[in-house]
Amino acid sequence: MACKFYLYKGMGRKAENGHPWIYTTEIEGYEGTYENGDIVEVYNFKGNFIGKGYINDVSKITIRIMTKDINEEIDKDFFRKRLHNAWNYRKKIIDTSSCRFLFGEADFVPGLIIDKYEDYYVIQSLALGIDKYKSIIVELLTEDFGAKGVYERSDVKVRELEGMEQTKGFLTEPFDTTFEIIENGVKYYVDIENGQKTGFFLDQKENRHAIHKICKDADVLDCFTHTGSFALNAGVAGAKSVLGIDISQLAIDDASKNAALNKLSDTVRFECHNAFDVLHEWAKEGRQYDVVILDPPAFTKSRSTIKSAVRGYKEINLRGIKMVKPGGFLVTCSCSHFMAPELFKDTIADAAKDARRMLRQVEFRTQASDHPILWNSDESYYLKFYIFQVV
Repeated sequence: MACKFYLYKGMGRKAENGHPWIYTTEIEGYEGTYENGDIVEVYNFKGNFIGKGYINDVSKITIRIMTKDINEEIDKDFFRKRLHNAWNYRKKIIDTSSCRFLFGEADFVPGLIIDKYEDYYVIQSLALGIDKYKSIIVELLTEDFGAKGVYERSDVKVRELEGMEQTKGFLTEPFDTTFEIIENGVKYYVDIENGQKTGFFLDQKENRHAIHKICKDADVLDCFTHTGSFALNAGVAGAKSVLGIDISQLAIDDASKNAALNKLSDTVRFECHNAFDVLHEWAKEGRQYDVVILDPPAFTKSRSTIKSAVRGYKEINLRGIKMVKPGGFLVTCSCSHFMAPELFKDTIADAAKDARRMLRQVEFRTQASDHPILWNSDESYYLKFYIFQVV
């Protein structure tokens, strides 16, 4: 018999509307016994069933709801159905050679990320309840989806909030963890063992393609280039010259290898710089580009640091706007969930005002459609992406 949890009066309304999280502060009491990681049932104050999911009382997110069907068992068939639903969705909407195969809450499996790189899969478990089902997930990826290998990249700090250790390693027989993928006609070396996130930023796939139309015959500056993905798309699109900069020499080395892989080394170059410092110097020198791309890391990962993040986003956009030739283009984005769309928009507007330039919006986009935004779970919406003409 599953342990039953009851919520305070007035609590759980978001969960009743489909949000999968139940916080510690919402729980009034429970009946029965449980161990962390167990599947428990959740009821509102009237005793009406809301859903069932796994519990971890170490976490502020105490229960993550897996199903709203009281009769649905959380077993291998459950995960088979969820994985096939996720795959069938992606087959319809995106190139699936390399993609986010499953996106946690937005695919109704809270706490689990699965990325697919050709025939190899990387999983990330962000919650204790998912750890209990890891072997089942690996079996399904192998049996149903033909995975040649599965690697775990659960080396993320959020696990510590769950009372869990960070971990990474092979979940199948070992294999070479560096291999080649193709996206938008661009080739990349991907290192799923040591690369950022699970090896590559898949969420910008469609946005990288969107810059092709503005980069032909252009001089392009790509800031925070990482392994060169936007810079290489500019090169493939026919840019006259591309300079990618990043503070990490390791990233610059990897980006240069990717340029060579695409036979773009003559057009696409990379240099190691701190973007904040060097843009200030170059703007004073009067250096300008047809296209400036700003794809910084998240400047905030919590509500408490939003003010400093706003200062960071304003500063980098101010400097970026100054580097754009009149009539040229600014590509700018934020990958922080806590940088709300309106706040990001206002911050860019303030930067343009201080730069004494006007922005004409060409396009607004979000994360690629293999990272779907579930309207009942606003945490699934995090990436904001603009293309502006600077006049």
